[in-house]
Amino acid sequence: MRLLSSIFICLFLTACSGEGDLKKLNADATILAFGDSLTVGVGANDEDAYPQKLEKLVNLKVINAGVSGEATAEGLLRLGAELDRYSPQLVILLEGGNDILRNYDLAQTKQNLAKMIEEIQSRNMQLILIGVPEKNIFSDSADLYQELSEQYNLVFDEKIIASLLKKQRYKSDPIHFNALGYEKLAERLREILDENGAL
Repeated sequence: MRLLSSIFICLFLTACSGEGDLKKLNADATILAFGDSLTVGVGANDEDAYPQKLEKLVNLKVINAGVSGEATAEGLLRLGAELDRYSPQLVILLEGGNDILRNYDLAQTKQNLAKMIEEIQSRNMQLILIGVPEKNIFSDSADLYQELSEQYNLVFDEKIIASLLKKQRYKSDPIHFNALGYEKLAERLREILDENGAL
């Protein structure tokens, strides 16, 4: 009876975790890394950007679809074309940092991100959401990311960006990583893919 109770509790906790598992990626799958300068790899050489690093770690095609300086309103406008162009099996969404830095209305930022998520999910593409911290050294990520992850049942990491930004050895300037920082980000994303059954 205790064993059955334990199994039930474990199943209940898993079902209520709010984190969506991923389906295993095909051997010829494409991953689309969509975002701003942290996706582009500003602060390091092109080959050191996290999408390029992740491609080597997972042995799958990873497209760097980053645009430096992009806010979520701009990202929303171009997302559909990128999805049409590459037909990815999975999208890594890392956007919103410029909205936060420019003190944009975060309610609008959340709405823009929600529309991006809905666009991706409407095409039956898998999604990983990466949270961006507020302008606060104690912040892991802005609350809107956690709220979106729960609303859309997403695989979500709230700490990796903030964790790297808190350590000078991973940064090229106050808001961008160096090669080592992007490597750590790629390694964390590989862990996420592995932990959630995508690899």
